[in-house]
Amino acid sequence: MVRHWGICHSSWQRWGYFNAIQTILGKICYMEFINLLCLISIFVKILFVCVGNTCRSQMAEAIARSQGHVATSAGTHPGEVVNANAMRVLTEEGIDCSGLYPKSLDDIDTTGHDKIISMGCGVQCPNIPIDNDWGLEDPLGKSIEFYRFTMQRITDLIRDSVDEWTDA
Repeated sequence: MVRHWGICHSSWQRWGYFNAIQTILGKICYMEFINLLCLISIFVKILFVCVGNTCRSQMAEAIARSQGHVATSAGTHPGEVVNANAMRVLTEEGIDCSGLYPKSLDDIDTTGHDKIISMGCGVQCPNIPIDNDWGLEDPLGKSIEFYRFTMQRITDLIRDSVDEWTDA
């Protein structure tokens, strides 16, 4: 079972409680309220691994962060930029894309992650223990609808996997 304890402001902001509660209770009471509600917050530290680190793994990193997890992504042979359609579908859903850029697996400290997920690219990393391979088809070159489908599939996989990993 993977459990981390902490404060989860981003989760509450995502649900729209941030402004309403802060306005009603004031800043001091608001912080006490958040501390009480989020005293026991479950998040998972996840590394998403792919070949190019331009599309699926970048979407997974952004989605996991939007759900309150600590996430990063990397590729065995990273591309130059994050795929424009991946950024587009994330932005359409209001998911923050700032800070996304292709990273080399060689430049990432892979220790300390609760789970390391391969996106389904057949990544073979002898020195990295891949916990799951999600077997996702690469949306590169496909329709924007397929990018949306891929994003929804990643969202569901993260939610379902975290529920399984944490017994939540």
